[in-house]
Amino acid sequence: MSPTKLGFREIAKEIRREILDGRYPPGSVLPAVPVLAERYAASPSLVNRAIQVLAAEGKVRPQQGRGTKVTWLPPRVHSPARFNRSTREEGGAKGAFDAEIKALGLEPKHEITVEHAEPPAEVADLMNLPHGEVNCLVRRRRLLASGIPIVLNASWFPLSIAQGTILEEAGPVIVGGVKSALAELGHRQTRATERITDRLPDEAEALALEISPERTVFEIVHVGHTADDAVVEVTITVTPAHYLIIESNFRLD
Repeated sequence: MSPTKLGFREIAKEIRREILDGRYPPGSVLPAVPVLAERYAASPSLVNRAIQVLAAEGKVRPQQGRGTKVTWLPPRVHSPARFNRSTREEGGAKGAFDAEIKALGLEPKHEITVEHAEPPAEVADLMNLPHGEVNCLVRRRRLLASGIPIVLNASWFPLSIAQGTILEEAGPVIVGGVKSALAELGHRQTRATERITDRLPDEAEALALEISPERTVFEIVHVGHTADDAVVEVTITVTPAHYLIIESNFRLD
């Protein structure tokens, strides 16, 4: 207990420090408000205001009837190096996300559904496919780190190359992820382009990511090309912006 009376910002600072120091690891639940109020010699209303500050930062997430969950994670670096095959497959990892989360000492979880579907117009155009037809396989994934949902993505592939392959299996069964699977099928990607924009999530995204509708997300459109410039993968990823650091590495003339 502090010998001096703390305001809600000071209480938030103390709890934040304990989260970053690992006293409350990702996915754990903070002590109940009355316990924290006694610890900091503060009223429950001040503690609740402190929790609101931390929730606005993405450090915690109050849950009705279940306490306040710690949602802080070490930031993931989104850089071209994450797509190296050695990185994607290290230790039997199931792709870049799996490898990253394990490297942080956290437990990755994949919730995957697969279906034949009509792609959005942008995806059809990128793949040079006709509009209005069910001509793609889509793998939709909600990815969690130690129980915290942090990524939604949908990976689209032409049915002509994906139908009847391991890409249709609804589970995290592909060592190295979809890029390794495509390479094994004879469609190795040699370059990729990405477009990253920030926006607010729609209602379904906010619900799936368990965030407030006011929290900014990154939308990443990743397009994979083979050596003959065919587009064999379009992956659209949505992730809360505070979980990601964007890093680029490129040559200059």
